[in-house]
Amino acid sequence: MDCGNKHRQLGVCNPESGIMAGMGDIMCRYALGLYEKAMPADLVWKEKLEAARNAGYDYVEISIDETEEKINRIYMSKEERLSLIQDMYEAGIPIRSMCVSALTRYSIGNSNAQIRERGMQIAKGAIRLADDLGVRIVMIPGYDVYYEKSTPETRRLFEEDLEEIAMFAAKLGVLVEMETMENAFMNTVWKAMYHVNRIQSVYLGIYPDSGNITNAAVAYGSDAVADLLSGKGHISSLHLKESCPGKFREVPYGEGHVDFEKIIKAAWSIGVRKYVTEFWYQGSSFWKEDLSAANRMMRGILDRQ
Repeated sequence: MDCGNKHRQLGVCNPESGIMAGMGDIMCRYALGLYEKAMPADLVWKEKLEAARNAGYDYVEISIDETEEKINRIYMSKEERLSLIQDMYEAGIPIRSMCVSALTRYSIGNSNAQIRERGMQIAKGAIRLADDLGVRIVMIPGYDVYYEKSTPETRRLFEEDLEEIAMFAAKLGVLVEMETMENAFMNTVWKAMYHVNRIQSVYLGIYPDSGNITNAAVAYGSDAVADLLSGKGHISSLHLKESCPGKFREVPYGEGHVDFEKIIKAAWSIGVRKYVTEFWYQGSSFWKEDLSAANRMMRGILDRQ
């Protein structure tokens, strides 16, 4: 069963009642989301949502990256937030996850107190925005620092601030999940589990990146599937991203070394039912076709589970 097509054919968006519902939501066993940056940045939100819907996706993952333009989203007025919710209802597709990669530049383990404080403001503002928009999952990058050298002090600061973020998210009932990244600090699910076990909050989990954990497995001579399984019970979503040794992004699907069949099968076996195709728009005039192709590829694997 092609869940995307079923959702598009049977799902109902009723702008007058403000309800997005339909048989597709009931029949499909998983949700497939689209990373916002797979679409041209100059599109308005209504256009992005419609493009994702037309390509067969179930939801969109919004980006709060390190540019001031994207960071300013956390300061949206009530009217702007309401307008975005209205766009979701009218387009018939929601925003349900958020990638807060701004915490790369404004790292929460940074030894510079001003940078760290800005990072905490961004993290909490993103969680508040998620609460208002109905976003279920806020993903933060698994870095103590990125542009600086990691030290015992930056790791200690990260641990303190991560716990504060988790408790803030718990108050609002929003899931915060750490993404496995490309550097040694948190490039595996197993490393992320250290923080999950330390804090022990149902509102703190892991958001693995298939490309990053595959590269880590090659570097360590380990197994990406075994690593993924180590997070059982603490993973709600999975980034479906391609990679190759030494390269972590902008690798086209099929041109890298990620075994999506095995990764998805493993994720499915531990109850993961939300997946996001993570790739980037790079100026192609065929970007809409690229969205649809990625959707078909991943749904083909997911529908076999």
